[in-house]
Parts: sequence; C-alpha cells; structure tokens
Amino acid sequence: MNMQFEKRLAIPAEVKEQYPLSGKVGKIVEEQRAELRAVFEGRSNKLLLILGPCSADNEEAVIDYMNRLVPVQEKVKDKIMMVPRIYTNKPRTTGEGYKGMLHQPDPSQKPDLYKGIVACRHMHMRAVEETGFIFADEMLYPENYQYLDDVLGYVAVGARSVEDQQHRLTASGIEVPVGMKNPTSGDYAVMMNAILAAQHPHTFIYRGWEVHSEGNEHCHAILRGSTDKHGVNQQNYHYEDLVRLCDAYDKRELKNPAVIIDTNHSNSNKNPFEQPRIIMDVLNSCRHSDRVARLVKGFMIESYIEDGCQKIGEGIYGKSITDPCLGWEKTERLIYDIAEKL
Repeated sequence: MNMQFEKRLAIPAEVKEQYPLSGKVGKIVEEQRAELRAVFEGRSNKLLLILGPCSADNEEAVIDYMNRLVPVQEKVKDKIMMVPRIYTNKPRTTGEGYKGMLHQPDPSQKPDLYKGIVACRHMHMRAVEETGFIFADEMLYPENYQYLDDVLGYVAVGARSVEDQQHRLTASGIEVPVGMKNPTSGDYAVMMNAILAAQHPHTFIYRGWEVHSEGNEHCHAILRGSTDKHGVNQQNYHYEDLVRLCDAYDKRELKNPAVIIDTNHSNSNKNPFEQPRIIMDVLNSCRHSDRVARLVKGFMIESYIEDGCQKIGEGIYGKSITDPCLGWEKTERLIYDIAEKL
C-alpha cells in the first residue's frame, strides 16, 4: 500500500483503562442520557439545544464556554435541555485544513493521533465533571467511537457521511441518540434510509470483530440545508420543509420520529448571525402545526465566546478557527429569547 504504518495505536479498552470515568461522571452521564431519551420519546416536552463551537480546538476556551452555559441552563431548565457540542473531529470537504483535536491537539503542531485520542477523552470527561452536562460529538470515524462511547450523550452523522454503510451500521449499535443529517444534495430519501438502517439490527465487521447490533430506536433526522447543482445554498427549515419531513416519516415505520434543525451551514449560508432568526421561524411553524411541533425536538447552533472566526495562529481566545460562530453575548440572549417563546 502507498502509506507508511508509523505506530500501533492503543485500542479503546486500553485508553479507557488508563483514563477511566470517575463515579461522579458516570452518574451524570447515566442520568442525563435518561433525560435526553425522554425528550426523543415524547415523555418530556423540553426543547433541545445542541450548541457550541464549530470545532473544539482549545480545551481551556471550550471549558470556559461550557461553564458559562451552566447558570443559563439553571434558569431555563423547566423548558430547555442543553447538550453542548464538543466536536473533536472536523470533516473537510477537500481533505485540506485543520481536521480537529483528534488529529492535532495543538492546531499549530503536526498531527499526533494518540495524543489526540487522549486529549479528546480528557476534555470530554473534564467537561462533564465541571458542568454536569453530557455532550455531543460528530462521528466522523466510526471505528474511533469507542474511545468516547461511555461519556458521550449525543452523536451526529454529517452530510457527507450519511450515505456510508459503516456509519449507518455503527449507529445501529450506539446506545445514545444519533442524528442523521440530510446529504449536501438535500435528498430526504438518503437521510430517511440512513435512519431506517440505523434503527434495525445488523451483523457486520467492526474493529476487526464480527458484531451484532440491536438497532438504535433514537436515530433521527437533522435538517442542515443543501447545495444545488449551481453551488447555491438552499434552506430546508421552512414550514413546507417540515411538513414534507412529517410526510416522509409517515411513509416509514420508524420509532420516535424527530428532527433537529441545524441553524448554520447551508440553512444560514454559513452566516452565524442568521441563526436566531431561523430558530424563531421554526418556532412559529411549531405554533402553527401540532404535527410539526411534535416532530421538532430542538436546534443545533454553532456558538463560541467570540463572534465569527479566525485563521490558525491569530491567537484570539474563544474564537473559532473553522466555521464562524455566534458569540457568547448573542448566544445567551438567544437562549433566553427561546425560553420566552416556549
């Protein structure tokens, strides 16, 4: 093969043995996962906010941001459940650029995957310990999921991964809710087929083992907008889009029908300041239709300490080095505005 095998990486069991969960963290994860399942099963009417940086590039800034959410969550706890984003893998359309903490624990240094694995696990555990939240991450590499499977609360499968068989089969064996994004083409059928596959049991190869999954009844849709044949972004959060998704669910025998609206990416044309308007638009749709209201479980929001984004090396604390984000002051105001509308 045209590659160099540099070093053997520790398997997930070895990393977990070296960096085990504390009893406190394990209890938080168990309790918060149960509350999250209740939302997707319709036993809780709380709205989910899956919010945080586009990519978790700096542990101190990420933990700072997460701690700022704690008192806000306390004030809105009767209406909103936050599952903050700690995204340690960054998909790249062309394969170029910063690929996330897994690859580069220090964005200014060369890749070191073992250090990245440890850094990701440490940051997730620290965040749970300090804040009491459970966190979301994107499953960019299915074979790496076990490094974090005991600490994560929510998993997203991206627009470019949703058609991949291994992502679908691995999602069928995950114990927490998995959101399947619509592909960049916007084709609902691809997303719905992924959900159908993930909700059923399978036998397949995973990390060198023949495994059998039981199916994930909390797998659901994420609408993130699309790109047409001319490269123009198209939105899919409008009322008509949500009704069409209701119809798509009705045509399939799927458990726990649900959708999370991704308010950035193609839905906002990557303008993070459009996110509050998009959320209010969807909440208006929910008030107009009980059917839509039952389907919409929450929103995915890209947010950090500072507005916008920066280039690697600029050194602005709490500012995204990938996609632009909504800053803290605007985020805090948005959360309270959402709570008032519920």
